Amino acid sequence: MTKVENKHITVYEHQKLLVGKDLSQDQYEALLRFYGNYSPFFTLIRNGVKFCSYVGVLQVGNTLIEILPKADISSGNGQETLWQKVLIQMLRTVWGFSVRDAGSSHLKIKHHSVLDLYFELYVFELEKLIHYGLIKKYRREERNTVALKGKLAFTKHIQNNLVHQERFYIQTFNYTLHHLLHQVLYTALKVVQNLNRNTLLHARIGNLLLHFPEQKPIKVTPSTFERLPQDRKSLLYRPALEIAELLLLNYHPDISQGHKHVLALMFDMNALWEQFVLRLLQRNLKSYTVSGQVNKKFWKSTTGSLSSSLRPDILIHGRSSTVVLDTKWKYLNGEGPSADDLRQMYVYQEYFQANTAALIYPGTDRKLSGAYFQKEENKHLDTKECHILQISVEENTFLWQKKIVAAVEELFQNNQN
Repeated sequence: MTKVENKHITVYEHQKLLVGKDLSQDQYEALLRFYGNYSPFFTLIRNGVKFCSYVGVLQVGNTLIEILPKADISSGNGQETLWQKVLIQMLRTVWGFSVRDAGSSHLKIKHHSVLDLYFELYVFELEKLIHYGLIKKYRREERNTVALKGKLAFTKHIQNNLVHQERFYIQTFNYTLHHLLHQVLYTALKVVQNLNRNTLLHARIGNLLLHFPEQKPIKVTPSTFERLPQDRKSLLYRPALEIAELLLLNYHPDISQGHKHVLALMFDMNALWEQFVLRLLQRNLKSYTVSGQVNKKFWKSTTGSLSSSLRPDILIHGRSSTVVLDTKWKYLNGEGPSADDLRQMYVYQEYFQANTAALIYPGTDRKLSGAYFQKEENKHLDTKECHILQISVEENTFLWQKKIVAAVEELFQNNQN
């Protein structure tokens, strides 16, 4: 765990930050003010907080708390750069727009955190929109005027102009840059300007504010993004809007004191690992059908409406065989998988009629083959197998991705032979 001038704090998942040692009293109280006694990101301990399986960044005022993944906690400190790259690459892979754009030569800034990455991605997307040209949309406007230009809003005209008969309450449609799409993007840009601490981005943000048409400030909620148009003209806006949604819906301005704003970009590491492996396999195993979270009914109460389903992380279908995979973000440390994990895989194989199965863990490169005992004799091994794939995290993240794909592909090919 490291700390730099109490402004940028780096900690790993499941580790602690203590008041007086890692956090000031103000920072601790700011976290409590926005998350109360419960947060999915951390739990309260005596004089501090302990982080859970969520990773990402929490920015509290001018202090950035970066929570990094770490499968092998025994490897010691001093590996912040490695795990930073791991987290950023996993997010790039899971989010399609990040995969294309984060590898672009346009992105030159060294990312000291996930927040830096998303801020620069957002700035880059807005620069691209301005380069191609911002779209205009028809916007309905109503106003009281002395000239009848447009459609007369008769009811409001009577209400407002019963005395002033020289006026007309009209309704017009203007083809303008001032519409909901740009209001959302402009609001997110102001948040980025307020929270950005990377000096290399200051000039680019200022240049965007000069060229982007100033918009009326709006309060953004999840329903705001549901109302955004999904048409061909706004297709180019989608990457910028996705980042804007992530930023705006996780931003908590400090209304009372005005200087302890909180932005939380946090990701469940178990879900991220699952989606990371799924996206890698879908993009690389073109000869197979790779599906995620396939749902199958498992149990239902006969006296009520309660029910339960089975949803393995990944199913791979070939011409003559099926493989079921489950991902676990934990380090086995030389031990075998838990009995619960193995029982879960056995049920998956039975219900989805899979030929073989595998549990995928991060860790030291190792493949452990295994099979279940036959149900009848309980002495000999059955043909139904469940393998353990441990794949070490590489500093070269592209090599790491290739190793994951190759391990699963080898498993599938051996099963077909």
